[in-house]
Amino acid sequence: MADADLAIRAAREEDRVPLALVFAAVAGERDGIATEPPVDVEQRASTWTIDDTLVAEVDGEIVGLIHLDASRHGFGEIGMAVARDWRGRGVGSALLAAAIDVARERGLHKLSLSVFAHNDAAIALYRKHGFVEEGRQIKQYRRQSGELWDAIAMGLLL
Repeated sequence: MADADLAIRAAREEDRVPLALVFAAVAGERDGIATEPPVDVEQRASTWTIDDTLVAEVDGEIVGLIHLDASRHGFGEIGMAVARDWRGRGVGSALLAAAIDVARERGLHKLSLSVFAHNDAAIALYRKHGFVEEGRQIKQYRRQSGELWDAIAMGLLL
């Protein structure tokens, strides 16, 4: 993908529904994020924290997002979702780099995240950007299927 095609920007009020739709689609895959369907898109859109979200946009379409939740203790937690058709094309990397820049601008000293232990692509992306494994939470997430999934805690000192 040419860099000119992809724009990373702060989320705007009118992005609420498109953000919720991307989130719902990723949740529908049942393997990348903790939320599983059904996702109430209208409810999710109405409660989205716009101020702390960056979006990846291609030709006016939101194809990914990253949310940065800054703690009063100087660290931030991030969560990311990229539409299936846009994975492996630089979108996640661009979102992550932008979130790291924002965190530094805000004076945070660290970013943290949690990722499913089986999500090899996401783990590789985070490592590429300097995140390291800080621990493993055994059988942390109960899925609708009844399965219990491990999560890996990762962090990046800024």
